[in-house]
Amino acid sequence: MAVRVYTVTVSDSRTQINDVAGRMLGAELKKVGFEVARHVILKDDAAHIQELVRSVSTENLADVIVLTGGTGIAPRDVTTEALEAIFDKRIDGFGEAFRRQSWEKIGARAMLSRATAGVVSGCVVFAIPGNPKAVPVAVELIWPVLEHAVDLATGRRTAHV
Repeated sequence: MAVRVYTVTVSDSRTQINDVAGRMLGAELKKVGFEVARHVILKDDAAHIQELVRSVSTENLADVIVLTGGTGIAPRDVTTEALEAIFDKRIDGFGEAFRRQSWEKIGARAMLSRATAGVVSGCVVFAIPGNPKAVPVAVELIWPVLEHAVDLATGRRTAHV
């Protein structure tokens, strides 16, 4: 099964020219065999984030959405709150694993990450920090379970984790 991934950079300042994390995310996902259906840059606004995620999931535009940016503790960082408000189910293990892996690479600053994941209308959604260093850490965690997560979220397969 080809897993279709929709990637999103959440930022008030990134453009196609300086979106390093967005380009890296697409390249890393393709490298491990996933199809990047589309990439967009979206302003750091909760309503816009929710609207995009709901639209992609309900219109079946992708099986997975990965957002980069807006997961920190700065006042403008609203990705985590926007997503957690619309998750049908949370995937708490992703954020925990992401922070653990990040701790090994960057130390105590990893605890400031609010990386999160969940399911919206059968679509698996991941949110990672906008720092390009977060991309390989996230993809390393995501790719081995992505197809299985999609199968479970869509009801194509049932299994105990």
